[in-house]
Amino acid sequence: MGAVDSCRGSGPRPGPGHVSLLVTGFEPFDGQPVNASWLAVQALARDWRGGGLETLCLPVSYARAPVTLLAAVERLRPEVVLCTGEAGGRAALSVERVALNVADARIPDNDGAQPVDETLVPGESLALPTGLPLRACVDAVARAGVDVEVSSSAGTFVCNAVFYALARALVGTGLPHGFVHVPRTPAQVPAPGGGMPADVAATGLAAILSTCAAT
Repeated sequence: MGAVDSCRGSGPRPGPGHVSLLVTGFEPFDGQPVNASWLAVQALARDWRGGGLETLCLPVSYARAPVTLLAAVERLRPEVVLCTGEAGGRAALSVERVALNVADARIPDNDGAQPVDETLVPGESLALPTGLPLRACVDAVARAGVDVEVSSSAGTFVCNAVFYALARALVGTGLPHGFVHVPRTPAQVPAPGGGMPADVAATGLAAILSTCAAT
């Protein structure tokens, strides 16, 4: 399955309109056939009963992902924006605390870009906080029976670039917004018992959305 197929069904509906919730994931990268974040977002959309949910699959691209996200936010005017990404090596949903104005890539993105010690937006703040009610979200996910943690590092790859762009655009608006890293699925993790099924991750994401909608 390629990146295009793995993102099938994503993207905002044509024409102007208003949605309450915008949730994003990413296409596959680094030779993976799938991206756990997009699988979780698809599972969330499949089981969501609250209405007003729009999903979007972002490219793993420093240049294109932030632009794609902000264009959707501008057009759709959602009341909550939750971005997600895949994090290999993590065993719990990671609700990210802070975005950094740093681009430093261990591997190339899907466009072949591999910045080293670069600044995302020259002259802007080094760090921007999440716009999620952090502890309330973590507590809600835990009550839903999903492993969860607060993370103080979203990395410096494309996930962080998207998070920083989102935080910079929405800081001071009062609009709930933030980033959550999703563990890889069991199919992606060779160790027995490793990974988090997409439907479990989706349960955690739903708890975050419900918490944001209630605040």
